[in-house]
Amino acid sequence: SEMITADLVDLDLSAETKEAAARALAERMAALGRVTDLAGFLADVATREAQMPTGLDGGIGIPHCRSAHVSEPTLAFGRSAAGIDFGAADGPADLIFLIAAPAGADDAHLTILSALARQLMNAEFTAALRSAADTATAAALIRGDVTPQQAAAAQTEAAPPSGEAASGSAQTSPADDAAPAEAGAPNAAPAPSEAPAPKDTTGPATADPTPEHPFRIVAVTSCPTGIAHTYMAAESLENAGREAGVELVVETQGSAGFTRLDPALIAAADGVILAHDVPVRDKDRFAGKPTVDVGVKAGINRPGELIAEVRQKATRGETTAPAAAGTPVERTGEPGEGYGTKLRKWLMSGVSYMVPFVAAGGLLIAIGFALGGYKVNKAPSVMDHFVWTQTDSWAALMFQIGGVAFAFLVPVLAGYIAYGIADRPGLVPGFVGGSIALTINAGFLGGLAAGLISGAVVTAIQRVRIPQALRGIMPVVVIPLISSAVVGFLMFVVIGKPIATAQKGMTDWLSGLSGANAVLLGALLGLMMCFDLGG
Repeated sequence: SEMITADLVDLDLSAETKEAAARALAERMAALGRVTDLAGFLADVATREAQMPTGLDGGIGIPHCRSAHVSEPTLAFGRSAAGIDFGAADGPADLIFLIAAPAGADDAHLTILSALARQLMNAEFTAALRSAADTATAAALIRGDVTPQQAAAAQTEAAPPSGEAASGSAQTSPADDAAPAEAGAPNAAPAPSEAPAPKDTTGPATADPTPEHPFRIVAVTSCPTGIAHTYMAAESLENAGREAGVELVVETQGSAGFTRLDPALIAAADGVILAHDVPVRDKDRFAGKPTVDVGVKAGINRPGELIAEVRQKATRGETTAPAAAGTPVERTGEPGEGYGTKLRKWLMSGVSYMVPFVAAGGLLIAIGFALGGYKVNKAPSVMDHFVWTQTDSWAALMFQIGGVAFAFLVPVLAGYIAYGIADRPGLVPGFVGGSIALTINAGFLGGLAAGLISGAVVTAIQRVRIPQALRGIMPVVVIPLISSAVVGFLMFVVIGKPIATAQKGMTDWLSGLSGANAVLLGALLGLMMCFDLGG
């Protein structure tokens, strides 16, 4: 069925707030059976609005959400004479689009919605909507059944002589359409200069001398819902790129999925623009390029500035180091997380990789004790003595394999804490620092310290500006060499001994509880197990 019909258009939207506007348009959807629970749907709209205001420069409001209370993808449109505040920087919106997508909307419907979002960056399209005289014309425009030029021609033919009001109709005529601007609604006039995309693109074309080939930019856009802003930012950037005389290709990471940019395009690109409010997928692809990293609304409202900025960075030789691509922990995090949350995730990154070694090693050791008794730890190496038919030999084998697995615990812990902070470059110093912690008997405390130090050292090295000729060897030679040396020095000479002393003190204290304080030891072990299991 059609996603928008004349019944879903209100050309005289009288709401004064964005909540009232959303309710008025949602009631039209509910009347057609496309919204099954009005209150639940409006709650989902409000939740989405709380994530980020949906007002856009140029007098557009585009509240939208995915909701389990939507039976089929639906779009409602309202036109407000007074304007409604949707949080845009340049004032209230007079064109309001309410997009309702089912929780399981398929790619085809989402593609249609993304096409509409791109159209909103077209000044002729928005001007035609502002001058549409009836709901059927507005719905046909939005569906794409008529072009803005066809709608304008029909409107001109039907318009009354200049100075006369259209009689017998409550709809807005071309003469009436000027009223919002006269009433103080700055975004109501349909002048092309008010379109978001081209309004700030006058400078980029002269940002630097014209090279032998056009300046090449690759971009990624994404937003929390992936229905509207993702595609509007893409259209805005592409329009600005054409005006600035640059080659600009956009990868939209929206709800309808995304097609990755050709690696050859990325390799040939002179700069990168990332306009996103959710983590960019496969961000590592753009490491080593001049990069501008902003929110998705910046891509909609000031694309020309972003193009100018990335060109300036390219002129200065500013590029992103591999760490700027985002660590594994940051890819799963939320924007604006505090340091404490990040620290917890870094530590849990190390623990999560260590746990399989604990499970495998611990169970093998337990099997060894079960088969061979408590003295199995005194058995000779199975390399020197192993009898296929003896249970004790198999017990010793299980015990010794488990011991080898346990030997990886601290290095893996340290290595993957560093990995969580600095990505792959942090692995080498992290494993080296963890092994040193074992060598000096610093144990798990030493592993924690080594992992955090390794991540910090690698991050610091990556922030140093490096000549272009050396960037290729940084991840495989320079960073592992310098970071391992620094971490090794700190662990052996500076902090290793104090940490080893603290580790020994804690171990001795726990060992001392096994006698008269056995009850306290049992309670402590029980609390540890409960905490470890999440309680």
